[in-house]
Amino acid sequence: MALQKLYAGVTLRETRARLGLTQKAFAAKLGVSLPYLNQMENNHRPVSTGVVLALAQEFGFDVTAFSTGDAERTVSDMREALADPVFADLAPPLADLRLAASNAPTLARAFLALHRAYRQTHERLSSLDEALGREDSPLLSSPWEEVRDFFHYCDNYIDAVDRAAERFADSAPDVQDAAVSLLNTRGITLSFCDDVPLRHYDGARKTITLSTKASAATRKFQLLHQVALLTQNDLIEATLDLARFQSDTARQIAKLGLANYFAGAALLPYRAFLTAAQEARHDLELLAHRFGASIEQVAHRLSTLQRPGMKGIPFYFVRVDQAGTITKRHSSTRLQFARFGGACPLWNVHRAFETPGHFLRQYAETPDGVRYFCLAREVSKPAGSFHAPVRRYAIGLGCEVQHAGALVYADDMNSRRFEPIGISCRICERRNCHQRSVPPLERRLRIDPDRRGLLPYEIDG
Repeated sequence: MALQKLYAGVTLRETRARLGLTQKAFAAKLGVSLPYLNQMENNHRPVSTGVVLALAQEFGFDVTAFSTGDAERTVSDMREALADPVFADLAPPLADLRLAASNAPTLARAFLALHRAYRQTHERLSSLDEALGREDSPLLSSPWEEVRDFFHYCDNYIDAVDRAAERFADSAPDVQDAAVSLLNTRGITLSFCDDVPLRHYDGARKTITLSTKASAATRKFQLLHQVALLTQNDLIEATLDLARFQSDTARQIAKLGLANYFAGAALLPYRAFLTAAQEARHDLELLAHRFGASIEQVAHRLSTLQRPGMKGIPFYFVRVDQAGTITKRHSSTRLQFARFGGACPLWNVHRAFETPGHFLRQYAETPDGVRYFCLAREVSKPAGSFHAPVRRYAIGLGCEVQHAGALVYADDMNSRRFEPIGISCRICERRNCHQRSVPPLERRLRIDPDRRGLLPYEIDG
């Protein structure tokens, strides 16, 4: 497969502006002509290897910032938006979408925001109507989705919060002791009780109560979440100000998300966790035992290791419930998740419920030809008593196949048979998938009453 050319004009222009250099001075430092730099900045030419190396040598530039991940995510989102029947045959070709995502990312995101606003007020998506069981129902605004998009486009890495959590974790040999000590200095007492939700903070009495029914990892996480709210409020509020959420509800949801982020980053501090993950070859159980965390917490944290100059393997992380609904999602890879409708049933994360307590492994290929190593496991969350309901999820963690050798789970997989998977049926281009549930919105259908194959229709190429 040919390597994709690197068009990064926006990144070049932003770098030059940040350095305060003219095009002429910038070109001289990179060792290229002024017209050549101008062509690269306008995405008329790809960024050459020599320019990338010059950026690293002259300015200490983190070359991993030239990742195509953001552009690919934007392209994926635009393709899904343009699959909306409202656009009919007006959808531009893939090459135009890639050009827009790389050369005019602000315009591309404005288009996505406009489409979301349209859906929220006027559009009727039959897929969501079926899922909700309400025919012709208008879509309501979703602060939850706005917050998920915020983390999605930050690569699920919030540098200031991550570093603050790491400093807090480094302040004592044990992060839980550090949390209790900090609370004591503020006159706040910690107690445990059976008859409370996971966590309850009483500001008037200055008490934090944690549920004894929760696992040790969950209690530690909830304790650190409360520490974040009590000690990092200024930092979190400043981050929220920069995000400019459209509603108070979205801002409040995001504040909880940032407190959760701090808790996860303090429980699994960046540098120590990255080093341990590399040494353990990303063995989730070993890492969970070493840091006193859950397997889900470890898998989620692996997907956030995107610190400039110290990046881990780009992972995707997803959690689904037994109905196949995605309840958590993030991708530092080119694999993206459907915003509405179900995920691809051929993906191994859906089979994890059949083998509780065991890891499932899969080599998979998406319609764009990108290949992945996929890991899935069922996780149960008991509520602590016989009559209490057990919450069951499946988590998925994966990376592009060139990184599979760094994972212990790929060691004894002798066969590399890549199973075809997609994002969702409505935008999947595969014509003969035996698990297709609905036709692709971007293709015309042919109906032949005298001929029947796997599907009751044929898809035009």
